[in-house]
Amino acid sequence: MTQDQEPPMHEHDDDEDEYEPDEPVDGEPEGSRLASVEIGEDEANQRADQALASLLSGMSRSQVQRLIKEGHVRVATTADAAGEVGSRPLTRTSEVLPAGTVLTVELPEPVASEALPEDIPLDILFEDEHIIVLNKAAGMVVHPAAGHATGTLVNALLHHVKDLSGVGGTMRPGIVHRLDKGTSGVMVVAKSDAAHQELARQFHDREVEKEYVALIWGLVHNGRRIEAPIGRDTHSRQKMTTRARRARAAVTRITWALHLPGVSLVRVAIHTGRTHQIRVHLSSIGHPICGDATYGGIPRRIAPHLKALSSLQRPFLHAERLVFTHPTERRRMEFEAPLPDDLNQVLAQLDAAVAKFGYKTLQNP
Repeated sequence: MTQDQEPPMHEHDDDEDEYEPDEPVDGEPEGSRLASVEIGEDEANQRADQALASLLSGMSRSQVQRLIKEGHVRVATTADAAGEVGSRPLTRTSEVLPAGTVLTVELPEPVASEALPEDIPLDILFEDEHIIVLNKAAGMVVHPAAGHATGTLVNALLHHVKDLSGVGGTMRPGIVHRLDKGTSGVMVVAKSDAAHQELARQFHDREVEKEYVALIWGLVHNGRRIEAPIGRDTHSRQKMTTRARRARAAVTRITWALHLPGVSLVRVAIHTGRTHQIRVHLSSIGHPICGDATYGGIPRRIAPHLKALSSLQRPFLHAERLVFTHPTERRRMEFEAPLPDDLNQVLAQLDAAVAKFGYKTLQNP
């Protein structure tokens, strides 16, 4: 077994980009505000609803689609003979807009969450009046969605925090970034609207460092860089793929590796934050995460010394480290969450089995 390491890299999460609200104007409905955004090179070849969802903080694609259909999005047009710049309504969610296009979006003011508080224990690593940093348990969905109306992190937060940021909308209050249901580890949540906006900016500008631990099939060396666009799988809408016709740039890098026969324990940093990025990228190079049924991480046959991996109830993926700047105090903060018991137990069983078969182990490389 070999061990290598190199410094972590910066990462930002998809769907949490910054926007700049303008001052209210005459005729703007009460309880709303205007946001002006510009289509960049990354968004130039995307549908309008997809592009706007990536540019507007805390807005999901379905929320953007509703704004477009209700006439709340306008596209700036070229200046007329008098030099006046006009606008037209954006009527098609599928319209593709060129880079440089400026859109004005009428946004509703933050509203109180409609999700219900639930007394669910939280593993809180840090808390003040602006933010909460916590260690999310595996199996917990971050916010209510179809099939997960209760028992989510948002439900737990609403019980713990009486005035959670409303920027994320009625079902995602305070949520600046997300972890998959089966992924455990460090998350930061905004308690105030100002904190939400600043943290969203940091994610968008790639000022946040985020590092994961994963156990993957096969031998992968540290420094391996995976650069492949990721988009929705048209054959299975619950999956992402590197072969999508419409995809966004994504970069993943292995920063540390320990090798056992048949598997590698690695640390992974992501330069972008696409949905399922680590899982998709590792699977795309033939090294899926152990226990990841969605992306090929549960093989039909497992070697005798790797039988412990059959006990995995979720992907072996943990968000171990998070570094960001406090939204008001402007000091750099770093948090780590230890590997949870279920993953530690798998490693211990794996180590014992490997030693029994005469291989080098985690304890004796």
